[in-house]
Amino acid sequence: MSFLRKERSVLPGFGLSLGFTLFYLGLIVLIPLSAAFIKTAGMSWADFTAAVWSPRVIASYRLSFLASFAAGTVNAIFGLLVAWVLVRYSFPGKRVVDALVDLPFALPTAVAGIALTAIYSKNGWVGQYLEPHGIKVAYTEIGVFIALTFIGLPFVVRTLQPVLEELEPELEEASASLGANRWQTITRVILPELLPPLITGFALAFARALGEYGSVVFISGNMPMRTEITPLLIITKLEQYDYRGATAIAVVMLVASFSLLLLINLLQKWSRRYYRV
Repeated sequence: MSFLRKERSVLPGFGLSLGFTLFYLGLIVLIPLSAAFIKTAGMSWADFTAAVWSPRVIASYRLSFLASFAAGTVNAIFGLLVAWVLVRYSFPGKRVVDALVDLPFALPTAVAGIALTAIYSKNGWVGQYLEPHGIKVAYTEIGVFIALTFIGLPFVVRTLQPVLEELEPELEEASASLGANRWQTITRVILPELLPPLITGFALAFARALGEYGSVVFISGNMPMRTEITPLLIITKLEQYDYRGATAIAVVMLVASFSLLLLINLLQKWSRRYYRV
């Protein structure tokens, strides 16, 4: 008589570790997010639309998403260049430059906002040279963009660096020896390896910028309909004890952010399949 024996995993404790992972994610992530949806569910449809679709709220959506997307795009371009230089070249002060990349991680966001405001204000180190030419940075949309770019750069650089370190220079030399020009080497050898992590870095920088508050609140000036970001508007409603209005806006931001990140992840998955074929 034969007995069927269940094949065991090489690594024991999968069921326990999976259960602990789901419990931890549910406790830390799902329960707080579900509380926002539950709080919003108590509102009528008219109250919900009035809270999330007023002209002031729409203006904050527009600024938050457009500035975050622009900052993520710029960080994707220049983050790739910074990571490439740090991996492929040796130069004096390389370790210092590499450490400076992580500065937005360690620096409190409020300190970053104060520093950026001091630099780009009318009498600041940089602002005093821009103001005479009609370029105003502090207390404008440009200031919001600069603050979001500042805090998002490390996400792109640190995502690309490990991939660039594993990308052997001999592949580029082999491509050149086979007659490929520089553009062909970039598009057919380097880009297929870097595109998935580049999209990941962009998604991380974009998501970080959407939720940024501390560094933006000082340099933006917080003018309604012009430089007011959505996280600041949520804080304002909480200070006014409008908890339902704050959670309603938070739910809209949550759904929109999740949808965009899901789309970016699908694009990343497609890029991996496309370039592997």
